[in-house]
Amino acid sequence: RLPNELPRRSGSMEAGLLFGAAPIPVLLNALTLCNDARRDAEGNLIGDPTETALLSLAIEKGVDQETIVREHPRLAEIPFDSERKRMTTVHAWPSGGVVSITKGAVEEIIGQCVAVYRSDGRTECEGDEVMAISDAIAGEGLRTLGVAMRIWDAVPETMTPDRVESDLIFIGMVGMMDPPRAEVIDAVDMCWTAGIRPVMITGDHPLTAEVIARRVGILREAGGRVMTGRELDAMPQDAFESAVESVQVYARVAPEQKLTIVKALQDRGQFVAMTGDGVNDAPALKRADIGVAMGITGTDVSKEAAAMILLDDNFATIVRTVREGRCIFDNIRKFIQYTMTSNAGEICTIFFAPFFGLPIPLLPIHILWINLVTDGIPGLALAAEPAERDVMRRPPRHPKESIFAHGLGWHIVWVGLLMGAVTIATQALFLESHPAQWQTMVFTVLCLSQMGNVLAIRSETESLFHRGLFSNKPMLGAVLLTVMAQMATIYVPFLNMVFRTKPLSVGELGMTFLISSVVFAAVETNKAWRRRRAILD
Repeated sequence: RLPNELPRRSGSMEAGLLFGAAPIPVLLNALTLCNDARRDAEGNLIGDPTETALLSLAIEKGVDQETIVREHPRLAEIPFDSERKRMTTVHAWPSGGVVSITKGAVEEIIGQCVAVYRSDGRTECEGDEVMAISDAIAGEGLRTLGVAMRIWDAVPETMTPDRVESDLIFIGMVGMMDPPRAEVIDAVDMCWTAGIRPVMITGDHPLTAEVIARRVGILREAGGRVMTGRELDAMPQDAFESAVESVQVYARVAPEQKLTIVKALQDRGQFVAMTGDGVNDAPALKRADIGVAMGITGTDVSKEAAAMILLDDNFATIVRTVREGRCIFDNIRKFIQYTMTSNAGEICTIFFAPFFGLPIPLLPIHILWINLVTDGIPGLALAAEPAERDVMRRPPRHPKESIFAHGLGWHIVWVGLLMGAVTIATQALFLESHPAQWQTMVFTVLCLSQMGNVLAIRSETESLFHRGLFSNKPMLGAVLLTVMAQMATIYVPFLNMVFRTKPLSVGELGMTFLISSVVFAAVETNKAWRRRRAILD
């Protein structure tokens, strides 16, 4: 039943006649009307996820959407605004007059109410009691949404929030479970492991945000805090910048405040990736180092402002993208490492041989072959190298960091010198004892040394034998193809004339394989030393 007296604004219609006297039916019917969700041709609910959930609840409880919408057509509306955190629709009543229905954040709604719709005869607006119930619901990890109404004789002439969204009757509230996807917990944990600090920015109740953040691992027991949009507005910029790195969750935040958060993090030297889907998110997406727009729920404006568009709106996809990006960057480094080391070996061989009184060891056709075949095919196969096991256990690299950092430049120098030394040593060793075959042996040693090098550098720290030959089948195929092509230059008579090579005996070929393995052994030994040093450190 209704309270004996309810506030009425310029109308004699009893509020209890609105959709039925019991509070629950009133709430369900209000949720149905103040709602933009609808059914498609197949009968499925489409629209905003929150509104489809509310409409689904009302239908489940017996509300006939078509009938109530037909009997109470919408006459006017005030769209949802992130600053007001509420929306209002105005509907006709068959017997005369209109009713406005407002829904939004509970604390924003209750602040505009003068009464609570209840059946025990009490009409005063018990804001503290309502907020206590809202906090209890939010403390269980549920999103809360408040609903209120106001009775009018006619549609207000001035449809402004200050005019329409005041002197309301609070109908009730709804708690909605919005569980995170199962993969999000693992994705957040992977972020922490990879040195990426995840931060939640939401318009939800602070308690709801805190519960969800703890549930998925964004907010951990040690450190981290929750800040509301009102607290953020009240803080001076310098004070906020001092605290921004300790805040893990922002609740009841307007999209415009995302820009403030991004600026503060960047001022602290952070590299910021920001997600968003609304029009008001565009400035923050544009300002962030990487703006990520939602592909499903995102507006065209947010997509235009973003650097990336997330097609499935799934946070775990962002983390998988980070992993894939790190793998691609690693493979680019490996390609540069391989090609420059091979070129350095060739340069050292040709440049230093005359200093030891030796003839030029390679012909131009040999150099061309090495650059096109020995360098090219295995180098391309490095693009298929799978991610290393520790790729998401490393801290992020600085955007301005040189690609030759972390010892890559030094590796190119010392392996290039070693490759040249091994090749020149082969020339010196067999120049007089094998006058017809020495150049072929030098040519083959240099090619095979590069094959050993490309197998060893597939991982910067992990041994090839632990990583496995078959973990990159294109690489294995490229190496075998290159070795067979090299053998063809030695044993195919036509190619002997083209490359000026001589067939090698089994012993001579075995010596070239043995000598060329020095480079592979040296690189693997260096990785083992680095692994041991990392353990000791």
